[in-house]
Amino acid sequence: MIHAPEKKPPGRRPGRAFRTVPRSRREAGRRVLAALSAGLFVVPLGGPAAAAPESPTTRPASTSAAGPAAGPAPYLDEQVLFAQRSLGYACFRIPAVVEAGNGLVLAFAEGRVADCGDDGDIDLVLRRSFDGGRTWGPLQVVSEGNGSTHGNPVPIVDRRTGRIVLVSTHNGPQPCPNGCDRDPYVQVSDDDGVTWSAPREMTEGKRPEWNFWYATGPMHGIQLTRGPHAGRLVVGASHETYDGVGPHRYGTHLLYSDDGGETWQIGAEGSYSDGTVIAQEVTVVELTDGRVYALARERGTDPGHRAYATSSDGGETFDRPFRTIDLALPDVQAATLRLRATDTGDRTNRILLSAPAHPVAREAMAVRSSFDEGRSWQPWQQGKVFWWGPAAYSDLVRLGPDEIGLYYEAGVATPYESIRWARFNEAYLATPNGTPPGIPGPPAPGPRTPDLTHHRNDAYVRGGAGTVPGRYGNGLELDGVDDRVEVPFDRSIDVAGDDFTMMTWFRYTATTGSHALLWAYRTGSGTTPQVWLRAEPASNRIRALIMVDRFNVSVQSAGAYNDGQWHHVVLQRSAGQFVLRVDGAVVASATCPPGSVTDGKEFGVQGLHVGQRVDGVDRFRGTLDDVRVYRRALTPTELDLIRLRGLPIQGRLGLWLPMERVG
Repeated sequence: MIHAPEKKPPGRRPGRAFRTVPRSRREAGRRVLAALSAGLFVVPLGGPAAAAPESPTTRPASTSAAGPAAGPAPYLDEQVLFAQRSLGYACFRIPAVVEAGNGLVLAFAEGRVADCGDDGDIDLVLRRSFDGGRTWGPLQVVSEGNGSTHGNPVPIVDRRTGRIVLVSTHNGPQPCPNGCDRDPYVQVSDDDGVTWSAPREMTEGKRPEWNFWYATGPMHGIQLTRGPHAGRLVVGASHETYDGVGPHRYGTHLLYSDDGGETWQIGAEGSYSDGTVIAQEVTVVELTDGRVYALARERGTDPGHRAYATSSDGGETFDRPFRTIDLALPDVQAATLRLRATDTGDRTNRILLSAPAHPVAREAMAVRSSFDEGRSWQPWQQGKVFWWGPAAYSDLVRLGPDEIGLYYEAGVATPYESIRWARFNEAYLATPNGTPPGIPGPPAPGPRTPDLTHHRNDAYVRGGAGTVPGRYGNGLELDGVDDRVEVPFDRSIDVAGDDFTMMTWFRYTATTGSHALLWAYRTGSGTTPQVWLRAEPASNRIRALIMVDRFNVSVQSAGAYNDGQWHHVVLQRSAGQFVLRVDGAVVASATCPPGSVTDGKEFGVQGLHVGQRVDGVDRFRGTLDDVRVYRRALTPTELDLIRLRGLPIQGRLGLWLPMERVG
């Protein structure tokens, strides 16, 4: 079946709630914040109830030929502001950041009490910095969920009054895994975030028919500075309508306020009921000509995953419907920030964009620029990568004439392990990125088994695996401990977005565990491109998965075939179908959308692993024989000739490992 990407990003962890600090302690902490607000109060995350933060570190950076000939030296200062399983919460997500008029920096997030899921008991929390983001005060709870979800923070600073306005979205305590009724709220602070008004439902900011989903931001909003609407606050939001019978109707809209956030109006609206362009999570920036530029996460058919629209009347209407833009980003939120507006029309005007750089996977957080008011954007190679590993949501803030803050989700195994804070200058954006660390180097020397194609992709046999009698001639026996076969990546086995055929013979008797037969390119949840075939005897099945674009397709057999006999398994993408065959019969198939299984290979892909997942787990215990990869879909007749007679069928054959010998 096809699984569309989650309504909200992955990361839900079922089970018992995690809370290292009781609610009573957090409530007591809030009561003393006012007394502490007179001066800087820096509290480390350390202690028995919280993980210690990463100490701020300043990273020097070499200059680049692309950078200015003279000027400040590039610098970067980084630290972790929120970490999983700390400060009374299991997880922190959804960063949003602003700088107040007096230089105070306010970093908001969702404090998720039970797990990293998008519903349940979630508070809006805050940390403040009195020295431009160098050090940070304690956690404050701005809006407590009390079992419900308070999230999607959108802070805006009214420069006329100094008031900080926070727009957010609330929904009830019931699970909301696939949409539910959500409502916008607003609250304000007139003392730099020390105290906050009670959240007020913005009934004027939602239409009754927007009943299935509603989301503000999430990222900072803006205050207009030009033209007749100067002083207006503008926020991006999105909505969804569903009557339980007909199609889902998606839309994007802007909210604006002309009285400092006291009351709001629904402004520009875009509706996308045709399903071709679905714009959500809108970030806004003011252009030099006074228009509002809205850049959205596009969840329809756009291969670049971004759409944009402009408003010439201060956000009241869109000039024309959202249209896609050539900006390759994964299916994730992004944030824009006006860095400089000189009105000269040359490259001195600059807008920044923060988002993961990988075209489809949530990894490699980067900042790239537009020098032509959002008409085009740098490719990621010309932007600056701040974190090569998993990364997701982010926000940007200007801290001074030549200082910027990037506030972003990042981790080692998943993007949701921490929210990091990076403070840097413009010169740092011109420093070189270097080579992505995920790109594998030459394989370690070791025994090989030959590839019989002219590509000579000989496979490396690891762990001491040896040959035994196979289905045709010899096969390779794997012990399930450290035995496996690794085929380095080569364009001859890059099936990309084409039809393909992968196959092998297998024999095993395991009744527990997961046993990878073939695993290609990458591994990971979400939108990481990959394709794999695995025996899962505990679930009594052979299962295969392909991840392309924003969809994963999974198929499985009705049995595990763990009877100690030889079985021939074939995995194909053919004419829009993902097909699993065992012993010549189709045992499962599903519609497969177009898309490359190696998209983003410039960020590093593995080749083909036989007998294990590419990260070294799910090792196979049993015997494998005759592994082949074709960059086309073989016909049933060709498959029968291979299965019944072991014939060397040609035609876009990228790999053939008969497993006859190891040496």
